[in-house]
Amino acid sequence: MSGIHNIVILTGAGVSAESGLGTFRGPGGLWEGHRVEDICTPEALARNRDLVLDFYDQRRAALATVKPNAAHEALARLDCEWPGELLIVTQNVDDLHERAGATRLLHMHGELMSSLCEACGARAGYGGSMLDGTLCGSCGAADTLRPDIVFFGEMPYEMDRIDRALSRADLFLSIGTSGAVYPAAGFVRSARHFGAQTLELNLDPSEGSFFFHESRMGAASELVPEWVGELLAARD
Repeated sequence: MSGIHNIVILTGAGVSAESGLGTFRGPGGLWEGHRVEDICTPEALARNRDLVLDFYDQRRAALATVKPNAAHEALARLDCEWPGELLIVTQNVDDLHERAGATRLLHMHGELMSSLCEACGARAGYGGSMLDGTLCGSCGAADTLRPDIVFFGEMPYEMDRIDRALSRADLFLSIGTSGAVYPAAGFVRSARHFGAQTLELNLDPSEGSFFFHESRMGAASELVPEWVGELLAARD
């Protein structure tokens, strides 16, 4: 992997699955027992606010019971040691990358441990229940806080920043993603358009595996530390 200076890494649910968090799709996945339309859309929030808030309250509570795994820790090591540009773009709403120590990080689908005020648009860290009669710390409005999560039909965060990073990337790496959710599923083609090398690390081939120069199949907790070790050794 010669000539690599700028790296963009996309992480998906497969990175956090080994920490005990449910994946988005498949048997036993996060949404089993719920229609997406009942849980993760603006219309669902307007129709049954308590159901949506309770669902995310439960997810927030579950997050406190898990910890980062070896994949998170390896990416945090890369973040610390890589001298060039690095951006970890995660589709995950958990805080496991941060807890592992990563700082060059962007949550394109929002953050579970954050609130969004529908009245004033303020975002703030939030760790409790939103069902208990909440007040916005910025504008003081009551019962206007929702999870700071990008619902279906809403625009992911910081797409301009992601596009700029992809246009400068020498290497694009995708870890633990299904390749089915846009716009993230299109990142590999954008990176290739600008001349980047592309690599996929996944438990199984994603829907977009054929777009990558190389794919490695296996558990993220094994593949990611191995790849990070290879990359840092090649730099030395």
